[in-house]
Amino acid sequence: MRWDIDGHHVPHQDWSRFVTAGGLKWHVQITGPADAPPLLLIHGTGATTHSFADLAPLLEPHFRLIIPDLPGHGFTQKLNAPDPDNVAKALAALLAELGVQPAMLLGHSVGAAIAFMLTARGHVQPQAIVALGGALLPFEGMGKAYPGLAKALFVNPFMPAFFSFTTRFQSMPDLLKRWTGSHSSREQIAYYERLFRSPAHTGGALALMAHWDLDTIERTIAQIHCPVLLLHGERDKTVPPSTSTTVARRLAARGTRVEHYGLPGLGHLAHEEAPERHAQLVEQFARAVGVLG
Repeated sequence: MRWDIDGHHVPHQDWSRFVTAGGLKWHVQITGPADAPPLLLIHGTGATTHSFADLAPLLEPHFRLIIPDLPGHGFTQKLNAPDPDNVAKALAALLAELGVQPAMLLGHSVGAAIAFMLTARGHVQPQAIVALGGALLPFEGMGKAYPGLAKALFVNPFMPAFFSFTTRFQSMPDLLKRWTGSHSSREQIAYYERLFRSPAHTGGALALMAHWDLDTIERTIAQIHCPVLLLHGERDKTVPPSTSTTVARRLAARGTRVEHYGLPGLGHLAHEEAPERHAQLVEQFARAVGVLG
């Protein structure tokens, strides 16, 4: 996507900057007190920094927020092979360029998997991790076909443009509700419409899905030793809420401090639907584990 054309739609534009790191040009938003604990926010597949547009201002008084567009998403340059290891290495290069060592990681969906990978591979040493609707286990049933389907679409160079074109004839509110189980606001829907009508952004999302390996992510669970907060909308249609229940049980069995909350009435985009509730739980957790004084 082009900043000169699409940038004026981005929430909190005054937070935005462009940084070259790891061979990529990144769009990253940075805000919050310079002396506050750094918190890295990682969005999910198909989203951008906009996903945290309502949550970030509620966290801003307490944290130094670092919010990048993932490779191939929004205004960040694409990565040739965005598998879990490569995305983690690319993010680590961005953090190194910024001179930031996050005190806490917060990831939504695949963003939570990236947070686990960053930690398990030793790229960062956070004091805590927060997973929102975390895609941390292999999908069951038909969901197993998704990575293969994404790969089939990704290798066809015409599919991103075709997919973006077809969204013009579909109701984005209906699509989001059907895909995620969430009730999105008018502003959120409008932004997702702009994103999915961009072949470049759609291609980046398909690339991430095509190169993803949740079996690899699952193995990182055993390597997470810092405290973890798992928040999951109970109406999530993208990642089964039982995923967080299982992950919480596995972490606890290994002696890792873990808190798990199911959020009634919310879907996969729960943090967009109820940012105040999420900010409260994140701040409460950060204080409990010593990230905040």
